[in-house]
Amino acid sequence: MMENPLTEAQMRQCAAVSENWKNIRARMAEAALRSGRQPSDVTLLAATKTVDPEVINHAIGLGLTHMGENRVQELCAKYDRLHREGVDIHLIGHLQTNKVRQIADKVSTIQSVDSLRLAQEISRACQKQGRRMDVLLEVNIGGEAQKSGIAPEALEELYDQTMALPMLRVRGLMTIPPVCDTETQVRKYFSQMHQLFLDIQAKKSDNVYIDCLSMGMSQDYEAAILEGATMVRVGSSLFGARSYPAAK
Repeated sequence: MMENPLTEAQMRQCAAVSENWKNIRARMAEAALRSGRQPSDVTLLAATKTVDPEVINHAIGLGLTHMGENRVQELCAKYDRLHREGVDIHLIGHLQTNKVRQIADKVSTIQSVDSLRLAQEISRACQKQGRRMDVLLEVNIGGEAQKSGIAPEALEELYDQTMALPMLRVRGLMTIPPVCDTETQVRKYFSQMHQLFLDIQAKKSDNVYIDCLSMGMSQDYEAAILEGATMVRVGSSLFGARSYPAAK
């Protein structure tokens, strides 16, 4: 498929992405070493909400191997224009059960599983597709009413229920902590998540490999790595401030 040439704005954004990529990778590596791990132990997932496919493809050319979209409709609109070979696409936003079928054949991981009902719908869709789906269980670590995710005390039950469903592989946990004024405060939430992650790993269920703790975004990914994150979801620090379409 012939691609359209980049606009001037896209070329400027791509140039900034190249610099941001180097800076983020360096900061991630330093944080990983400070946490007693290797840089390769932490995966950078690019949060690509509102980012043009052409700019995402530029990041893929730099070495990006994981990207995440928040909205099903936006992912579907971009999908055919992405350079997808060698790239894992994740759904990282809240997912409604009636939209699962639209992305069951397009993503490798759904990070926002927060109910048995959603997990069951993903399982049904994947059975029809004949493919497995990796999932993360989303935990509302701060107990915020406006955020999705399950309460920490409900995690073990949802884990047991989800891992029993056909065509699903529970790979770990995801969270978005409350907005905090200090690094000390946010690290407390990340530390709590890491303990939940270790508790789930300790269950040692058959045929289940828990290896992903997805936490930390542009404003706090270094703190998340210091507290044990294996994946960070970085958007604006890589692509610049998001540009939302004007309301009609």
